[in-house]
Amino acid sequence: MTNDKDHHTLNRRLFMGSSLALATASLGFQAMNQQATAQQHPPEGAEQLTHYQESEIGGQQHGPHIWLRWNNASLASYRAHTGQKYPYFYPLMGLASGMSLTSETALPWPHHRSMFFSCDKVNAVNYWHLGLEHGQVLSTGPKVTDATSTSAIIEDACEWHAPDMPLQMTDKRKYTITIDYPNNWIIDSEIEWKAEVDITIEQTNHALFSIRSAIDISPWGGGTLVSSEGDIGEAATFGKPARWCAFYGKRRQTKGEPVEGIALIDHPDNPWEPCPWFTRDYGMISPMPFQWIEEPWHLQAGESVHLKYRTVMFNGDPEEAEIDKISKNWTA
Repeated sequence: MTNDKDHHTLNRRLFMGSSLALATASLGFQAMNQQATAQQHPPEGAEQLTHYQESEIGGQQHGPHIWLRWNNASLASYRAHTGQKYPYFYPLMGLASGMSLTSETALPWPHHRSMFFSCDKVNAVNYWHLGLEHGQVLSTGPKVTDATSTSAIIEDACEWHAPDMPLQMTDKRKYTITIDYPNNWIIDSEIEWKAEVDITIEQTNHALFSIRSAIDISPWGGGTLVSSEGDIGEAATFGKPARWCAFYGKRRQTKGEPVEGIALIDHPDNPWEPCPWFTRDYGMISPMPFQWIEEPWHLQAGESVHLKYRTVMFNGDPEEAEIDKISKNWTA
């Protein structure tokens, strides 16, 4: 039998254990509450342009995917995975809507990837669509080489591979991203495209620097396609030279339905200037040099061409966003 003294000792032990458990729990809750309070706001600088590049397995080197954020929300990403046909940017967000101004895949022609650089019929190799066994533009690894609170530079080097053939072409690409909040943000693309062997490109409507817009800013979705020459729609812009082309329209899936757009500007120093444009009301724009050539285009081994394009993600319509002024200032 247990006497009163034993009961008293046992009860005291239970009381002390309970008190210790309650104190520990209280301290734990207090720490959690302090941590939660500390995390109520993003870290300093998150409202600016920031970037993130995931490491590959093992964390020894940077991976093939770079994210850009503005005000701690996704702004764009550069995707260069080895399983892709070619590297590309997606999304390209509108500053007002927080929605992408481009489409990663849409009908018709679901192989179009937002904003990309590629080509078909390069020594009869297809780098534009179909499986990787038909040709692939392979990134050697993108890097963020400079960054500030309102700008970033992404650099990449790519190899144009073909099955059972030597390396056909290489390119070095530099993307300079700048933010002019709240009006627009810009990607300046510079590409050095080099022939590693003698290159022949046949007539093709699958080339080169291209944008596939979001459906809601294309004419198919109620938006507008316009060129620097004031021409509107596919029928009026297709096959005609222009300094720039743009899509814009209401973002009807967003509160307030802000008007936004995306413009692609061709640089006059590009070798095919003035270049006719390939335009489609479903959402495709590209200054496409090889669509209208009468003879194959040649580039000898070791030679290269330097290409420059500017992409502007803007609020309002092209006139309100002063796209013409942006174009002229850039190409002056």
